[in-house]
Amino acid sequence: MLSSLSLRPPNPTTTCRLSISAVSNDNPLNPKPVNSIPPLQIAIIGFGNYGQFLAETLVSQGHILFAYSRSDHSAAARRLGVSFFTDLHDLCERHPDVVLLCTSILSTENVLKTLPFQRLRRNTLFVDVLSVKEFAKTLLLQYLPEDFDTLCTHPMFGPQSVKSSNRGWRGLRFVYDKVRIGEDSSRVSRCEDFLAIFEREGCEMVEMSCADHDRYAAGSQFITHTVGRVLDMLKLQSTPINTKGYEALLDLAENTRGDSFDLYYGLFVYNKNSLEMLERMDLAFQALRKELFGRLHGVVRKQLFEGETQRALVFPNGHENDASLDTIRSKDVILKYEYNAELSSSVNDSSRLKIGIIGFGNFGQFLAKTMVRQGHTVLAYSRTDYTDEAAKLGVLYIPDIDDLFEEHPEVILLCTSILSTEKVLKSLPFQRLKRSTLFVDVLSVKEFPRNSFLQTLPQDFDILCTHPMFGPESGKNGWKGLSFVFDKVRIGKDDRRTSRCDSFLDIFAREGCFMVEMSCAEHDWHAAGSQFITHTVGRVLEKLSLVSTPVDTKGYETLLKLVENTAGDSFDLYYGLFLYNPNAMEQLERFDLAFKSLKKQLFGRLHRLLHKQLFGNDRDTQIMLETTGLSTFR
Repeated sequence: MLSSLSLRPPNPTTTCRLSISAVSNDNPLNPKPVNSIPPLQIAIIGFGNYGQFLAETLVSQGHILFAYSRSDHSAAARRLGVSFFTDLHDLCERHPDVVLLCTSILSTENVLKTLPFQRLRRNTLFVDVLSVKEFAKTLLLQYLPEDFDTLCTHPMFGPQSVKSSNRGWRGLRFVYDKVRIGEDSSRVSRCEDFLAIFEREGCEMVEMSCADHDRYAAGSQFITHTVGRVLDMLKLQSTPINTKGYEALLDLAENTRGDSFDLYYGLFVYNKNSLEMLERMDLAFQALRKELFGRLHGVVRKQLFEGETQRALVFPNGHENDASLDTIRSKDVILKYEYNAELSSSVNDSSRLKIGIIGFGNFGQFLAKTMVRQGHTVLAYSRTDYTDEAAKLGVLYIPDIDDLFEEHPEVILLCTSILSTEKVLKSLPFQRLKRSTLFVDVLSVKEFPRNSFLQTLPQDFDILCTHPMFGPESGKNGWKGLSFVFDKVRIGKDDRRTSRCDSFLDIFAREGCFMVEMSCAEHDWHAAGSQFITHTVGRVLEKLSLVSTPVDTKGYETLLKLVENTAGDSFDLYYGLFLYNPNAMEQLERFDLAFKSLKKQLFGRLHRLLHKQLFGNDRDTQIMLETTGLSTFR
């Protein structure tokens, strides 16, 4: 090797800081160079979507671009101001300063074999942008002449993530490793000038060894793609009761759908850490299933051997053949609640309600705060003494349920957990209430409380089943635009009772909620495909103990946020979503089948690769296996 070259050993993670004089802070959203930097001549090999995506910015900064690709992208090149070549020899004879490889993971080795290195200057800088780095580094060191410079990079973003952020590349991570850079000043400057392209756009520059990158990426990027592909295989769709977490999963599935399976397969087979992460995710999901079914087994055992006859625990809908479940699953059952803000801009005496909240934990207090602010009178009861918390909110806490009911609240709002609802209902002294009292629940499942209300409440009580699709965390900045689902299960027809129901609904409409009227059965069908799946993904990922890394993508940050939100909910809530929603079991099995199908696709390809090695005597395959660490499978 020439003395002017240095092969750098892996370094710990550092952050690149280029000369501050090269960046202007006049407009933080679009930094521009202050001092003129000589333009680089950059040859892009592989001018597909990603090559064109990078070229647009490179041209805008004044660099001179050449491009080559197996497909004819000459029209796109002309539009961007790039010289397109159909012959690699012609391109290389232009002596570019930098050769930027924008090839796919699977084709990189073949491309390197075809390059006419003798047509290039002997100290040309080669840069790759692959999502795996140890493999790229090994290939570049293996095929490039020793006097060529090598820079391994990974822009942690693409056309889709940049488009959705509306901030360009600002704040997005750019990871790099100066694998082999000549020591003379011109070659060092050329490398820094290339990195300055990304720093100038506001990227967060992270210097990291290729080995460290792949270790982090297996726990972030590969897991993100895996979750996205499983969700895409479930054919998830937007529902009228989307939560913010579910919308994030829909976005993740959509972004994953835009990437080829070859990219995902490349992340798996060319990163030796990915197999471990796939198996860990499989074990986490199986552990979650075991936990759910273990609890379910306990319930059934108690019923069979201890004489329990509470069929609602096993058949949460009451009778299996209840005709109310035979609903048509169509958008025709979804009605938008009409709220006239001009007519109800404030609560008046006729619309002011006396509301008794049963279960005054976090969610009960969260709802009470807004109700009191709107002028309603709120009373509260809970097994735990919340006297002080109630006083701070302007709520009257009554430690005896008989005393609270004798105050004759117009509305009884159940803010109990799913698992305790039936027991609480059976303990209530209904005889102390007025005969037409309105009962409302806010549970995350709807068929179960609907049937419990109909079976337990006196027939002259009104019933309104609701589900605020938000909580203290997602609704901390207001409820505007958040969904509130309701079903008027049984409301008396006289004006006073219909007006009371509308006054209660107006509490949420007045705050800007998106009001959706929907049958309880329809709600549970949608919720199993959205809310239950969201909680399932969050709990599987929680078992992986995921942490933030220096190479987080936006998709991975979405998953970390989902885990954080899920961790704030008790397992009882998740178990309730599973046990008391008749559609949840089907969704759990679909998730399991999708994950198994994805693993089958990955290992099927890997099996064909190994078969070709064993029986085809393919030298190229052997080289690939050795560079990825998969040769141990022989």
